[in-house]
Amino acid sequence: MNNASASLSAAASANSLSVWTLITDASPIVKLILLLLLFASVVTWAIILQKSKLLRSSISDNRKFVDSFWSSPSLDEIHGKMKDFEDSQIAKVFDAGFKELRKLPQERTSDGVPEVINIQRALIRSQSIEMERMEKYVDILASTASAAPFVGLFGTVWGIMSSFQNIGAMGSASLAVVAPGISEALIATAVGLAAAIPAAISYNWILTRIKRVSIDMDNFSQEFLNMVQRSLLSNKRGAHGHESQPAQ
Repeated sequence: MNNASASLSAAASANSLSVWTLITDASPIVKLILLLLLFASVVTWAIILQKSKLLRSSISDNRKFVDSFWSSPSLDEIHGKMKDFEDSQIAKVFDAGFKELRKLPQERTSDGVPEVINIQRALIRSQSIEMERMEKYVDILASTASAAPFVGLFGTVWGIMSSFQNIGAMGSASLAVVAPGISEALIATAVGLAAAIPAAISYNWILTRIKRVSIDMDNFSQEFLNMVQRSLLSNKRGAHGHESQPAQ
């Protein structure tokens, strides 16, 4: 009979320490902390999914655009295909440079050589806009990764404080008195880590992909500028009939 009573008591104790029961019976402060961490986790996963989709399509479209760019016979033709590369940052950089290139015949230096500095500025400006768009909301991942463990730790400290208060109020340090507060504290810690770990891993992964796209944009901008400069120099030589020879 005593064994049966002990078993029933143990079962009741186990049920009282279920995760859902501990959450519903937690103090208002701990409940608020858990809600904040849950909200941070939902936002984090939304950003992760959105950025992952954006970067996958961007890297794919960037590759397709570069291949199409170098295989096209003219800039006008590739510019006419811009709608096929809506998710390509490199295509948007090219669009900015191409539009500025169209303005160059009205902008010449004193020696008659068209300036390309405005094209370079347009490319840099477009790159900055695209980088800002890709990095938008990424800082939230960094903030969640760094802050969530400490928020969970605050819940841990609060739960331990509750345990000591129960010990003082009941004058007993038995498991039945201490366990709820400790379990409550561990749940806050676990939820904090659950929010922080995916945020930290995804933050590094996303930054690596963004850096890759940034390098691709830089490389394309340099190649595009070199191509424009060669074209402009070739047109200048053709207009003069031949290249000037140095004085003997």
